[in-house]
Amino acid sequence: MIVQLYLNFVGMRAAILDLNNQVANKGIGYIKNLLEIYGIPYEVFDVRHECRIPDTGFDLYVSSGGPGSPFDMDGVWDKKYFALVNALWAYNRSEADVSKRKYVFFICHSFQLACIHFGIGKISQRGTKSFGTFPTYKTDAGRLVPFFAALPDPFWIADFRDWQVTDADAEELSKRGIEIAAIECPRKDARNPRAVMAVRLSREMFATQFHPEADAEGMLDYFQQREKRNQLIEEQGMENYLAMINDLEDPLKIELTHKTVLPAFIEDALKNIGKHEVVR
Repeated sequence: MIVQLYLNFVGMRAAILDLNNQVANKGIGYIKNLLEIYGIPYEVFDVRHECRIPDTGFDLYVSSGGPGSPFDMDGVWDKKYFALVNALWAYNRSEADVSKRKYVFFICHSFQLACIHFGIGKISQRGTKSFGTFPTYKTDAGRLVPFFAALPDPFWIADFRDWQVTDADAEELSKRGIEIAAIECPRKDARNPRAVMAVRLSREMFATQFHPEADAEGMLDYFQQREKRNQLIEEQGMENYLAMINDLEDPLKIELTHKTVLPAFIEDALKNIGKHEVVR
């Protein structure tokens, strides 16, 4: 999906909301790199540690993953964060001119926060950590999502989480204009519900439990470093480790998702906001 673009820049700005709470993470670097490919200037806001929240003056917002429980709030940064989400939501609902609306992408921890905020499903801690690469499945609504159009069904994701969103009422959410776009692979125990993996909150707001920004080449290099390799084998087992490495080496799995989902979202924003002329 990522292609060489020639952009006539006329003022688009992006805000990266960093929810990593100063825990080392490669995700922010991937997001920065992607915005730089599209020539979009950005500012990074440390949400949880420094309580820095952007105003509504940006055109595009990418809210990152992060460690810990989505209920781990201090009553300060979270109030400001949700106030921003409310303001952007209200602004888009009141703005008839689609070229002036704000685009927001929520990832992993931010996805869980968005689900809490919008009342989507049940948020609970998993029995075991999900760590690695997995197939995820489009819903009927998800098959119509343009950001998924170039992906197979199922498509492959990088997924690292202790928490999950389950038991979402798709019919009830649809009445509010919210659509479940992807769900977890079938569980071995049918009594365990499949987690929600992507939600289209509105035309301009999208959220994924997985990490679409994850770069297969960068992850492959990181997970093959001796210290990290040994740690993962000890924690996940050799079989799971080798399966993840194979998935990262396959250009039609994690790398395809990396090149498709978030770039398609950004290109959709560029096209609709109209602040760049995109020439392929």
